[in-house]
Amino acid sequence: MINLIIADDHDLFRFGLSELLKKYSDINVVKTVSDGQELIKSLENIKDIDVILLDITMPNMDGFEVLKRLSSTESTIKPIIISMHNEGNYIAKCAKEGAYGYLIKNADAEELLLSIRTVANGKKYFSPEISEKMVNFMSENRVSANQLSNKENEVLQLISKGMTTKEIAAKLFVSSRTIETHRANILKKLEVKNTAALIKKATEQKIL
Repeated sequence: MINLIIADDHDLFRFGLSELLKKYSDINVVKTVSDGQELIKSLENIKDIDVILLDITMPNMDGFEVLKRLSSTESTIKPIIISMHNEGNYIAKCAKEGAYGYLIKNADAEELLLSIRTVANGKKYFSPEISEKMVNFMSENRVSANQLSNKENEVLQLISKGMTTKEIAAKLFVSSRTIETHRANILKKLEVKNTAALIKKATEQKIL
């Protein structure tokens, strides 16, 4: 029996997915939740979960943060991302953060079941189409969000909001020199010379 949780903020999609999976005797939908915080809280009380069907874009805590939380606790739960996003950057980032599979929301029932059963057996599931998008992205873009550290990503987000070095330093409780170091590293990794070019390239590569 594959014990499974569905995490998605769209009620109709979550309900429909749950009803579909209940038809299969080897899959047990233990719970459905609407955001990442509810999911993490549920996992404190529910044991023996094998697979999570996880949306990326959710309120309170998104799918990326859930993947990080699971990785940091060395959880044995195997997440499968199920999302509307089919861009290579999203796929590559999820794979790096520990996703065992990646499905687009228009996938058919056959592929959904194949992915769940494959992942429950400890193997990764990325369809040929998804794998191609990920490989193409990685070959075309030497730099992605994954190559920036968590702190650099945080600084980049604040830079994009127009905050000054001093303001960012105050918000993150560090020195202005530390922020300048992070900024210099970000510019170097993205191979740009100034803030305007940085925002443009980060947006193009879907880091922002």
